[in-house]
Amino acid sequence: MRFLGASALVVLALAGCGGDDDATATGTTTTETGTAVVNVYFLRDAKVTPVSRGVVTGPAVGRAAVQELLKGPSSEDDGVETAIPSGIELESLGISSRVASVELSEQLSDDAAQAQLVYTLTQFPTVKRVDFGADAPVGRRAFEEQTPAVLVESPLPDESVESGFEVTGTANTFEATFNYELKDASGEVLSKNFVTATSGSGTRGTFKFTVPYELDEPQDGTLVVFELSAEDGSRTHESEIPLHLE
Repeated sequence: MRFLGASALVVLALAGCGGDDDATATGTTTTETGTAVVNVYFLRDAKVTPVSRGVVTGPAVGRAAVQELLKGPSSEDDGVETAIPSGIELESLGISSRVASVELSEQLSDDAAQAQLVYTLTQFPTVKRVDFGADAPVGRRAFEEQTPAVLVESPLPDESVESGFEVTGTANTFEATFNYELKDASGEVLSKNFVTATSGSGTRGTFKFTVPYELDEPQDGTLVVFELSAEDGSRTHESEIPLHLE
């Protein structure tokens, strides 16, 4: 699914999902048809990875995002899977003091499944941690083992981009550095550079960088992010994000 920035509006959308408090989430993208584009986190190589879903905007956009997560990957989500058992339903979801309290028809005991739900809910600025009703509320930091060394959260797979597009996400790499390459349909490298996150070497930081490129005509391409081994210079923790290059 491709979402064109030219036809989208960034608005304030409600992420409250019932319960005692509604909460405001910023940064949700709403198209002209009134649907919000949200991230849903599945697994690729046992690590969380975001895909986009269109949901109806409004006060229950957070609930809609969780329901999309519980449906599992679609046939268009190449190479991803879910650790959440099929058939689980969302019974209630409330947000208070930046904690999302979740009740499901069946408790999630698997760490990878919990990571998927935590990442999906904490995309909203009003949610910092998730309460599953058993132990203390947890945030993304509790699932470092289920998070790739370099997690690209924007752009999403199959998104249309233009030269100078912005890439954002989080990373936990040696000395906070990693590299990227942008390849065209034939595999030729159009742009490459190294990136420095806000922290690394055991502490996850954030990153933001732009990717310039030149093309004669629109075509499919691939953004590749990877870390270079300090031991032998080989590529490690490599991830590929397919894109449509305008």
